[in-house]
Amino acid sequence: MPDETALGLDVVMLSRIQFALTIMFHYLFPPLTIGLGVVLVYLEGRYLWTKEIIYEQAARFWTRLFGLNFALGVVTGVVMEFQFGTNWAAYSRFVGDVFGSALAAEGIFAFFLESGFLSLLLFGWDRVGPKTHFFATVMVALGGIFSSVWIVIANSWQQTPTGHVLREHVVGERTALRAEIIDFWAMVFNPSTIHRLTHVWLGSFVLGACFVMSISAWYLLKGRHVDFARRSFIGALMLATVSSLAQAVSGHFNAEMVAHHQPAKLAAMEGLYETKAGAPLYLFGWPNSAERRVDWGVAIPSGLSLLIHQDPSAEVPGLDQLGPVYGEPPVWITFQAYHLMVGIGTLMIGATLVAWWFYRRGTLFEQRWLLWFFVASVVLAMVANEAGWVAAETGRQPWIVYPTIVDGVATGGLRTADGVSESVHADQVLGSIIFFGVIYATLGVLWLVLLNGKIQHGPELDEGDDGETVSERRHDIGMADA
Repeated sequence: MPDETALGLDVVMLSRIQFALTIMFHYLFPPLTIGLGVVLVYLEGRYLWTKEIIYEQAARFWTRLFGLNFALGVVTGVVMEFQFGTNWAAYSRFVGDVFGSALAAEGIFAFFLESGFLSLLLFGWDRVGPKTHFFATVMVALGGIFSSVWIVIANSWQQTPTGHVLREHVVGERTALRAEIIDFWAMVFNPSTIHRLTHVWLGSFVLGACFVMSISAWYLLKGRHVDFARRSFIGALMLATVSSLAQAVSGHFNAEMVAHHQPAKLAAMEGLYETKAGAPLYLFGWPNSAERRVDWGVAIPSGLSLLIHQDPSAEVPGLDQLGPVYGEPPVWITFQAYHLMVGIGTLMIGATLVAWWFYRRGTLFEQRWLLWFFVASVVLAMVANEAGWVAAETGRQPWIVYPTIVDGVATGGLRTADGVSESVHADQVLGSIIFFGVIYATLGVLWLVLLNGKIQHGPELDEGDDGETVSERRHDIGMADA
């Protein structure tokens, strides 16, 4: 009798659902704190450069919101590591050598740096001088960036594994394969690391900037803390504009990398069921895997061939050719997640450029419709980050560690169905999903309540001090350090 629930969900699917739910909730916070860390460095740097107290007040306010999001990121990240052992024991044995080194490096070089200076960032405002506090802010921002480096390296190795060999080990009464590193730097600089890392950083910067623009735009619409909100908004708008434009370039190089190393993923992203010369690039559509076509699709003719091969007549392999070798990813969800990410990214580029056009005319803060868009922009940026992760992870199925193709045969990888723990049953996983659902829903509500409270309270601005120079208000410790 198969091990599945009354709904027909087996232990593999339930374990995938559980991991997806927990990591998608967790993934709301790390990109946000990475992007917000850059904003804090900018604001404190401007404060040291201009001596205008408004920048210090802005940095203090955004630091409080940073601390809240950082705490939620740490709490929600712990659960995932337990799932590696409980639900994915076979996978953990296979990748343990690789993940062990990457996660150990993350702990040594990133998390300790980040957490070591965090207390100084949060509570050191009136205890150390401005330069010392700025140094702590830079260290925390770098810690978040370094942390993402090792996490992305570990994930990228699963997408394009290099620098390892497979060896058999005795596990109980059986033998099992394990990937062991023979070239650490080949593992670190596997073919997708740089492209994916750049994409993750830029997505984080856009999210952090949209978080600041969203709250600042809301203050402007309500007529509260106007000078503070304008300066915060413009600083974040610069970061969002540069990052979203660079993201388009990064996306192009990512697509070329995927086409070369994970062609079945690219075919799923574009709903390319049949191999075609002059393959189209879909703007949107509805993949129909039963009929092997994209319904209601609008596409740029030959656009995919031109994007990947710089030749509009080049042939792009479809799932008819790739499926028997690589296996076929779930096309609908990969296609929609990918196009949702690209669509929001394109919308963000347009919105930031329109904002600068109004700024040059001196009427940016009079455009209430545009300010309302930026109030919602943080949700769009979160959705784009999540959609990018979904496209990347569903597109590599049925593999949890992607294979190498030798003479048309996939070797050396690990299928997702083979990575699950044998001792875990479907009803147990379903029960834990319900339990985690209640816990995470409670955390989500708590996060929103605390966030709303801090936003409603606003920055600590003394009456009439907007734009006042620090020379008129510098506190004793600041004078000693300046």
